[in-house]
Amino acid sequence: MTLKIAQFLSEKQPATPCLVVDVDNVEEHYHSMQAALPSARIYYAVKANPARPVLDRLVFLGACFDAASWEEVDLCLSAGARPENISFGNTVKKASAIKAAYEAGIRLFVFDCIEELEKLARFAPGARVYCRLLVNNHGAEWPLSRKFGTTTESARELLLHARKLGLDPYGVSFHVGSQQICADAYEAAIVQVGTLLADLAADGLRLRMVNLGGGFPIRYRDDVPSIAHFGQVIQRAMKTNFGEALPEILVEPGRFIVGAAGVVCSEVVLASRRGYVDGPRWIYLDIGRFGGLAETEGESIRYALRTERDGEETERVALAGPTCDGADILYEKSYYALPVTLEAGDRVQILGTGAYVSTYCSTRFNGFAPLSEHYI
Repeated sequence: MTLKIAQFLSEKQPATPCLVVDVDNVEEHYHSMQAALPSARIYYAVKANPARPVLDRLVFLGACFDAASWEEVDLCLSAGARPENISFGNTVKKASAIKAAYEAGIRLFVFDCIEELEKLARFAPGARVYCRLLVNNHGAEWPLSRKFGTTTESARELLLHARKLGLDPYGVSFHVGSQQICADAYEAAIVQVGTLLADLAADGLRLRMVNLGGGFPIRYRDDVPSIAHFGQVIQRAMKTNFGEALPEILVEPGRFIVGAAGVVCSEVVLASRRGYVDGPRWIYLDIGRFGGLAETEGESIRYALRTERDGEETERVALAGPTCDGADILYEKSYYALPVTLEAGDRVQILGTGAYVSTYCSTRFNGFAPLSEHYI
């Protein structure tokens, strides 16, 4: 909760549910990432929050962008980003999307299989390409393994084949999972990359880039290692594995850049034990998993909460959204305690919601309108 957001909520009393983002805080986190990894180029993961005020500020700061679709590429271009500063970072792309991006000047694309590589050769001839590796996601609160990435052996063959197809095999990428709280995960992945690049160099192919992906964490309810710590571990691992001949380094932070900049303001719709003597009291909010809080699935991301009654006696609660879907439960197993006097009409602020909330919001499930957004 920044001072700007607190003042905005106090003075404007916006209708709920709503997301309020402090764009100055976005800039602060961008500079923190620069300081932690000064040799890396920052490609903001647009999917975290593609709002125009966020993109405008990052373009002004000279950021690059990781886009997951043609639509995100177009958003970046509309905000003034140069094509050479945009990576099409989704391994699953329609041919029409590749073609549109290439015609718009995009020349950096990811792949992880022969079928995608052949699409790139056809619709983005001569483009720089990088192969995504499958790496261990241990330590991530929101893992991304299985759906993306290939083995080291397959990546070697694919990158050699890319050259035969007339593409420019530029580098490799990996992702250690979102909200990764273990810096050693990056070190282990860098070791894997170092072996691959050495093998390719022996085959006469010298790659020039390593994309470390995103995953850098923010604080929700519990402390996490600082971005400076991650930077130290990564820089040490890069030097150990590559010596003085360091490749270009890219990073794709999303949550770290914008997550802490946002607060969701919600309203209690119902607070009741529903006749049960034992067990927690149920608090139903006007926003739930279908309203943007999708990362509460499996209670993976545990947001910090504030209420207007903080400081009063508390009791254990379960938290749920407003829809008539039984899956719309935020927290039932994780321990949450809120004031015993909390009742319908009270406001609850959900902190650290600047990333992956507005973009996960459904389109009128149960008739509920998407949450409104305020960028200040």
